[in-house]
Amino acid sequence: MIYNFRNIFIASVEIIIMRDTPISVKCRCGGRAVIYRRFDGQALCKEHFLRGVERRVKQLIRKEKLLEDGDKIAVGLSGGKDSTLTLYMLNEIVKKSRKYSLSAIAVDEGIKGYRKGTIKHARKLCRELNVDLHVATFKDEFGKTMDQIVKSKDARACTYCGVLRRYLMNKTARKLGATKVAIGHNMDDEVQSIMANYIRGDMLRAVRLGAKAYVVKDAKFIPRIKPLREIPEKETALYCMLKGFDTSFGECPYAHESFRWSVRDIVNGLEDKYPGTKYSILRTFDRLLPKIRKEFLNKKIRKCESCGEPTSKEVCKVCLLRRSL
Repeated sequence: MIYNFRNIFIASVEIIIMRDTPISVKCRCGGRAVIYRRFDGQALCKEHFLRGVERRVKQLIRKEKLLEDGDKIAVGLSGGKDSTLTLYMLNEIVKKSRKYSLSAIAVDEGIKGYRKGTIKHARKLCRELNVDLHVATFKDEFGKTMDQIVKSKDARACTYCGVLRRYLMNKTARKLGATKVAIGHNMDDEVQSIMANYIRGDMLRAVRLGAKAYVVKDAKFIPRIKPLREIPEKETALYCMLKGFDTSFGECPYAHESFRWSVRDIVNGLEDKYPGTKYSILRTFDRLLPKIRKEFLNKKIRKCESCGEPTSKEVCKVCLLRRSL
């Protein structure tokens, strides 16, 4: 089955923007507004909207010191709107400075009717930006595609996919000599993770959140950064649309199986009824995070008895999943 998500997603975003943006509302410059942000009552034209997104991304990078001199940044590039914007923004920064270098990594899980199209978008973008793209596949690393895993194990795709994808991204970045992996998590992604961990009572996962995703210092762990953490998903989509990026706006066909999908619907419902809810969740969590890390952070690290990768247990999660395959 071929999933034609692009037109569906663009149409849904346009409907949301049209619904949220009164025709009579103008930008502060008097120009036609392309978006009306209900949570702060701001209407912005195309130029001021694009500048605003770029300014907030750069401010977060400076505030959280996401980039350091000499960094070799590997962008996790799915070909979707968020990773596309992440690569574009970082490339704009790198072009103006010799302090950093940039490459991209695409992980092909092997999802028929979905991933082939997104990889195509990723390749095109990297050619246009003159950025090296490295593709790593589940088939080559684990012997099976995601579709084959789901079919053979009759299991939820997300049980395997998240763990295996992070492992492969980290391993590939390490081979490239990267010092940072930049991922395209937007504000919605971060808020969903916050709420999912809270509902599950999973504080050990909660301590890893933030613009600088926390990892125990180890030569085999490449730190992850999230330049889009304070940009709502609707705004990342609108930015890509206004810039005319040829990108995928689709969702993974397995996404509806995940717990996160249900959390997303809950948070979106609250945001629709009470504008600003997502910002409140994010800001409250940021105030709590230092205390959560102090209380729950597990600094003990050992080597996996099977593969030698860092883990908090005798055998890492990846090896346990490999055995089940």
